[in-house]
Amino acid sequence: MTDRVALVTGAARGIGRGIVERLARDGFRVVGADLAEAPPGPARMVRADVGDPDAVAALVAGIEATEGRLDVLVSNAGMMKRAPLDDLAPGDWDRVIRTNLTASFLLARAAAPLLRRQGGAIVTIASTRARQSEPETEAYAASKGGLVALTHALAISLGPAIRVNCVSPGWIATKGEALRPEDHAQHPVGRVGTVEDVAGLVAWLAGPDSGFVTGAEFVVDGGMTRKMIYAE
Repeated sequence: MTDRVALVTGAARGIGRGIVERLARDGFRVVGADLAEAPPGPARMVRADVGDPDAVAALVAGIEATEGRLDVLVSNAGMMKRAPLDDLAPGDWDRVIRTNLTASFLLARAAAPLLRRQGGAIVTIASTRARQSEPETEAYAASKGGLVALTHALAISLGPAIRVNCVSPGWIATKGEALRPEDHAQHPVGRVGTVEDVAGLVAWLAGPDSGFVTGAEFVVDGGMTRKMIYAE
């Protein structure tokens, strides 16, 4: 895979950073996009707002000019805005939807010609919040639910040349936060997730072994969305 190129958005930290490192270890040349500054690493980093159509067009044009090809797009950029419904301003709603959902549409549209040349793949990063919620997360939940639906729509529109799949993480420890024994124990697998858990699945979806898989959502949550919880 030494000549293959992957674009990862939201690549400066967290899950995106883990995906960058895994794909680079697998031999990809990785281009990372983020608004935040990233620490030194294996990716060519580009500062870009992937919710801006002009910025996305420039990002993809830069890949064509510099790397000469694109094999995999990982649309990971996302943000959360918690607010009581009465306090959720329309501008905040729009910003979350633009970053978490519209960006994936813009990226897929701009990158499709390059991906089609290589028989490439798109992986979107949604969330288990597409199917269950905490209070005051309306914009985030709506964006992630829309992303799951956008994924299978793109798979039908872009196939068979381009495969499109979705990964929906649950609780993934991304900030080095202290975790309690009960945090791990509540998961059927016995632990909170790591960025490597997500990155490993993305790497599989980006590679040839997943060639018969498209339009699918993969939940990576340690079994939590299958666990019935009752108040005592």
